[in-house]
Amino acid sequence: MKKYVLTALAAGFLVAAAPAAMAQNVAIVNGKAVPKTRLDALAAQKARAGRPVNPDELRQEAITLEILAQEAQARGLDASDSYKAQVENAKQVLLINELFNDFIKNNPVSDEEVKAEYDKWAAANGGKEYRARHILVEKEEQAKDIIAQIKKGKKFEDLAKKLSKDPGSGANGGDLDWAAPSNYVKEFSDAMVALGKGKMTDTPVKSQFGYHIIRLDDVREIKLPSFEEVKPQIQQALPQQKAAKFRDDLVKKAKVE
Repeated sequence: MKKYVLTALAAGFLVAAAPAAMAQNVAIVNGKAVPKTRLDALAAQKARAGRPVNPDELRQEAITLEILAQEAQARGLDASDSYKAQVENAKQVLLINELFNDFIKNNPVSDEEVKAEYDKWAAANGGKEYRARHILVEKEEQAKDIIAQIKKGKKFEDLAKKLSKDPGSGANGGDLDWAAPSNYVKEFSDAMVALGKGKMTDTPVKSQFGYHIIRLDDVREIKLPSFEEVKPQIQQALPQQKAAKFRDDLVKKAKVE
């Protein structure tokens, strides 16, 4: 009777333990367990890639991978030099990823750093933008003749459509839309910035593209996005910038022979 009780207790323990063990695995393939952690890793990988995660498809994918891995092992491919080299490379990459994850975790971006980055970006991209028109021709004499025609009353826009060799702006009467001076070659931007609003260059402006007649139609301050508008992008980019500096500093300090 005592033996029966012990056997029954043991049986009860095994029945209770089985679901707990299965909870740690998603399947048993040819007698080998596929752990749930492998499923979690696949789900995280798909999530990072922005792909939808379907639990049933994920489980089947984990099972399929296990089947294929078992077949590769059965053929002895895990003992090949090629496989071993790839494993070492993969281990190095994973270790480096852990290094950067650890660095980013222990060096969080502060609100002060985010604001400083915005201020630096705003200073570099602020200033004025210009709305100009131009007529581009090959010869200086032709450019001088066009300037003379405009001064006699011909419309700048009409001559641009007819004579400019810049097809993009020419079709729009020479209109270059709003742009910062840095968008143009130096000769062009210097001449444009020197003009008063509504004024035209008195002499042709030579650049690598030919000869320009430039008219400045308007000037305004560049309207940059507010700090709050770009804050999320800065918060996303700054950790990568800090990690890149961390990498570069390590490379500089390393002794390489």
